[in-house]
Amino acid sequence: MTTAIFISLLTSAIRLATPLLLAALAGVYSERSGVVNIALEGIMTSGAFFSIWFTHVTGSAWLGVLMGVVFGIITSSILALIAVNLKGNQVIAGTAINLLVMAVVAFLLEIIWHRSGSTPTAPSMLTTNPLRFLEGIPLLGTFFSQLTPFVYIAFLMVGLTYFVLWKAPWGLHVRAVGEHPRAADTVGINVYRTRWICVLISGALAGLAGATLSVGTVGLFREGMVAGKGFIALAALVFGKWHPVKTMFACLFFGLCSAVNILAQSFGVNVPNEFLAMIPYVATILVLIGVVGKAQAPKADGEPYEKDEK
Repeated sequence: MTTAIFISLLTSAIRLATPLLLAALAGVYSERSGVVNIALEGIMTSGAFFSIWFTHVTGSAWLGVLMGVVFGIITSSILALIAVNLKGNQVIAGTAINLLVMAVVAFLLEIIWHRSGSTPTAPSMLTTNPLRFLEGIPLLGTFFSQLTPFVYIAFLMVGLTYFVLWKAPWGLHVRAVGEHPRAADTVGINVYRTRWICVLISGALAGLAGATLSVGTVGLFREGMVAGKGFIALAALVFGKWHPVKTMFACLFFGLCSAVNILAQSFGVNVPNEFLAMIPYVATILVLIGVVGKAQAPKADGEPYEKDEK
């Protein structure tokens, strides 16, 4: 019984951490290049909605996920244009994108399905374990049986992000642009192009995080289903000090907080549901209080770069 509860808690924590991890990795790419991506919440909403819409249109969940990624990239391109080319305030731009996406999605719900609040259930979902052979392992079989394809993708992206940003030459360029863009420009690194690429990668990952919530979890889109997860991902990013591996553990911590909430409700703990639902958000606030003054962001994070034309 105890083992079953532990496995259930662990798998719930990992599945709940998956969209946070993808969104936080999106933030790693963006902020390491010097662009603050407050728009993660809106990009996730965009990915969640369009992945469900195209799953309905095509009948294929994987094509739906692909379109969720594409629309995540399209949404992030708005941020890239404002932050990189127009040199606008990145925080305000990100906030505006969040509000814009919520309004557009609500409008499209009415236009496409003539209803508000949520879409119909998709004809196809991605909620089963793709590596069925792992389910035959004693004890661990139950654990693997509850994992989705998105879990494997998210953890593979952690390793890939670490390799790209810390081992590959291009990653050194990205970190140089995020720390000292003028010095990077002096040695021939295209600051504008590097930031554009990183913001678009950020949009792809955040769009995938949104698809994880819809196609990979409940099979439909609901207004408000992202529910602040983009901001929790930003908190995990700060807690993880803009490093993919440390950020992964931060996301697992927040996923565990959410899993404890769900487990407590399933056991009928005599505490109002509202208090249990507060756990992840309270944990976010406490973590941010704890890292104030200790986490050092890239020095050029949030600062527009003005190329010297002389």
